[in-house]
Amino acid sequence: MVWDAWGSPSGHKPLSEQIRGLLAQVFGVSGEPVTRRDEGDVPLRASALTPEQHTGLVAVVGAEHLSIDHRDRLLHAGGKSTPDLLRRRADGEQDAPDAVIFPADHDQVLALLKYCSAKGIAVVPFGGGTSVVGGLDPARGRFPAVVALDLRRLDTLTDVDPISGTATLGAGLSGPQAEELLARHGLSLSHFPQSFEYATIGGFAATRSSGQASAGYGRFDDMIQRLRIATPAGDLDLGRAPASAAGPDLRELFSGSEGTLGIITGVTLRVHPVPETTGYQAWSFPDFATGANALRTVIQAGAAPTVMRLSDEAETGLNLARAGDIGGAPVGGCLAVTTFEGTAAHVVARSAEAAALLAAAGGTALGEAPAREWEHGRFAAPYLRDALLDVGVLCETLETATSWADLANLKAKVTAALTDSLTAQGTPALVMCHISHTYPTGASLYFTVVGKQAADPIAQWAVAKRAAGDAIVAAGGTITHHHAVGADHRPWMTDEIGDLGVQVLRAVKDAVDPAGILNPGKLIP
Repeated sequence: MVWDAWGSPSGHKPLSEQIRGLLAQVFGVSGEPVTRRDEGDVPLRASALTPEQHTGLVAVVGAEHLSIDHRDRLLHAGGKSTPDLLRRRADGEQDAPDAVIFPADHDQVLALLKYCSAKGIAVVPFGGGTSVVGGLDPARGRFPAVVALDLRRLDTLTDVDPISGTATLGAGLSGPQAEELLARHGLSLSHFPQSFEYATIGGFAATRSSGQASAGYGRFDDMIQRLRIATPAGDLDLGRAPASAAGPDLRELFSGSEGTLGIITGVTLRVHPVPETTGYQAWSFPDFATGANALRTVIQAGAAPTVMRLSDEAETGLNLARAGDIGGAPVGGCLAVTTFEGTAAHVVARSAEAAALLAAAGGTALGEAPAREWEHGRFAAPYLRDALLDVGVLCETLETATSWADLANLKAKVTAALTDSLTAQGTPALVMCHISHTYPTGASLYFTVVGKQAADPIAQWAVAKRAAGDAIVAAGGTITHHHAVGADHRPWMTDEIGDLGVQVLRAVKDAVDPAGILNPGKLIP
């Protein structure tokens, strides 16, 4: 990805006249983009690796697989949240890892961790670079140096078991690479988060990722059958069977550990045949409460589509305003999108069952077009965020989840916290929300915030984020549903798991990472 924005250069395009006019009307911004710096003009903190450390690391991976090149260090300087990009675009010296290392396999990762533990070098695992919660910040903690371990060379499909329906994938494979390799065997993982094009198998596991098709296929942690993990204290190979009563499931401990307890090098996952066909259906509901109740009815009846999402009035309204820009048809009320994958007979039967439930719950069928349009543009939203940042408009997201009974209250409290916080700073904002994932007992809420940037937009968002996080905790929601904890959500982890829960995590870290080199400042308070 590019160093100061999302994705590849080919995905970036200027804002349309329609969007520029809307921004001028609502936020009073001109829509004229600022000039961004060339990456070669960005000063970086000098590498703190000593000659002895450099030589020791090269002895493990070879000179060609350790880089202190300016561009490599800049590209590994953090993730892709709005504050990440604002910091990267700011004047002054940038922090970056002191070196970027590209291990070839599990054994090299293990050897690197043992060396770094002995020499006091902090280690940040790096997959696709898509973290939006500060999970890739090159924090040194108490150590003088930090290196990024880029896992891109762990990129093989090592085993396929078509009888059991499993495949073993290297942690460095990106989403598209994994799908391409599996497709050669007529198989698919069908894990499609918004970061799909760049995020990696190891990253999906380390952050408990949840894809847009999770209603049909489950979260990534639901798919995990086996994990191979390297730690400074040794390696772990977890998962012998689909289910076990042999004590607590340690796979659950390391999936979601965000590189603080070990580095995941290989994952055995549940896979399935490539779907024969896909069905599409969009719906309109008069209000968010009616739509949420309809989604609950479907999932609790066991008739869940592969994808099922619901936008609130504000988000649907923005889609209406952008309809001409994206080629879509105007939709009022609250827009819901469903898709169905499988055999032709399965799709027909499941879509008919879900349609009957949604219609009975107050939905109006809109046909296939809005659902197809959503699928066509589902990976493009971060590019719009970057274009908005270019013209002085703040745009950021956050997510949470709770029970169905508490969903309306949580949505109201977080919306009010964000709106009030930004308004108090003199920068009114538009707060939008959608249900992105559903479960029999509850659902996630995904918020998008758009507003005029203040003089210090990083501080502006920090205040709003703090207000939103406090509101989530007060309303009983989880501080993160699928973005993970990283550094950004760490202040609320004690609220999430309690003082004793924090002690448990610290005890595990002391056992597997006694020197504390793994991803300092993330996840564990």
